[in-house]
Amino acid sequence: MNMFPGSFGSNRAPFLSQGYERGVQPMSDKYATYLKLFSGELFKAYQDAQVAKGTVTTRTLRNGKSMQFIFTGGLDSEYHTPGTPILGGGTRAGAANVQVADADGNEPGSANYTPTYGPNQANSLPVAEKTVICDDLLIASTFVYNLDEVFAHYDLRGEIARKLAYALANRYDQNIFKTIAQASREGPVGGLQGQTGGNVLYLGENQENNSEALVQAFYRAATIFDENNIPANGRVAVLCPEQYYSLITQVSQNIISPINRDETGTAVKSGEWGYQIAGIQIRKSNNVKKGRFDHVQAAGENNEYRVTGADGAGNGAGTCGLIYHKDSCAVVEAVGPQVQTTSGDVSVMYQGDLIVGKVSMGAGTLNPAGAISLQAGASASNGNGTLYSADYTDGKFTGWS
Repeated sequence: MNMFPGSFGSNRAPFLSQGYERGVQPMSDKYATYLKLFSGELFKAYQDAQVAKGTVTTRTLRNGKSMQFIFTGGLDSEYHTPGTPILGGGTRAGAANVQVADADGNEPGSANYTPTYGPNQANSLPVAEKTVICDDLLIASTFVYNLDEVFAHYDLRGEIARKLAYALANRYDQNIFKTIAQASREGPVGGLQGQTGGNVLYLGENQENNSEALVQAFYRAATIFDENNIPANGRVAVLCPEQYYSLITQVSQNIISPINRDETGTAVKSGEWGYQIAGIQIRKSNNVKKGRFDHVQAAGENNEYRVTGADGAGNGAGTCGLIYHKDSCAVVEAVGPQVQTTSGDVSVMYQGDLIVGKVSMGAGTLNPAGAISLQAGASASNGNGTLYSADYTDGKFTGWS
């Protein structure tokens, strides 16, 4: 084959495995190279844009439409009496409120039953489950006219990739944050003994940017987590940018402390995830602003993302931030972020290409004991969760009630 200096595959360019004469490069080869580069841009931008990624329990879904998560309640211990057999009896946690068979062997609900409470003779481990279903395919798309210009202008390619990724990541975060807000309003899973429900911290009307109240909310949240035996690792808070910077600029460094710089690098200087209060890592997102929890159920959503408000209309009722543990929300992913592009006859027909980014995921509440929402609306809405309201005297925070 006659090779020309400077052409693809010339003997002066040994790094290319396939050679072509000057100006001769099959469209399929050019397109394959472009697709790989574009995909990489989308994945990176998708990961950079996500705030919730890595802060919740995530599982990959294969060969099924949903995933089951098992919950167990509590058991208790008892002292053994010499000479008595161990039959799995004893007192289960909370057995004082559990009806058991009476002295005559009658079961609860039978005609001659005499109400009898604990010890639970079976002492079996109480179990409940939650199922998270995958939503329909989530897509973001755009049409790019004159594909040759896209090949030549890589800055445009990168911008397209980022916009597609941000659209997907934004919905990903919104669904997760709304799910966590739901969990904060739920009671114990399946009514299990030994389990607790979610919590709501009401800061007061329009007090979402009160830095003193926010700091106290962090310590109240840490106390709640400790009392409910929520692990210290995996605690995260997500605030809107105004709340985030109010804390950094107005709160003493003895309270809000930088995370180990060996782990976060330049995160502190860049304003990223570099601070924590009471061991709770702080992140920021526009998706937790007051009013961003409004939701209208859309076709293709197989999970409920509406946060029931004080009026029951699903408006979030002034939710303005989240403090949670990763076990409060479960995410199933069936299709990771991918990019598809038209080619061949379709490209010729339209003189351009349709570029589609896609992901398939679903989110559901998991352990409500690890979910706390901050509220600053006209009134508080806690559903079946526990409500703590901030008290003020002469505009100063004085405690929780």
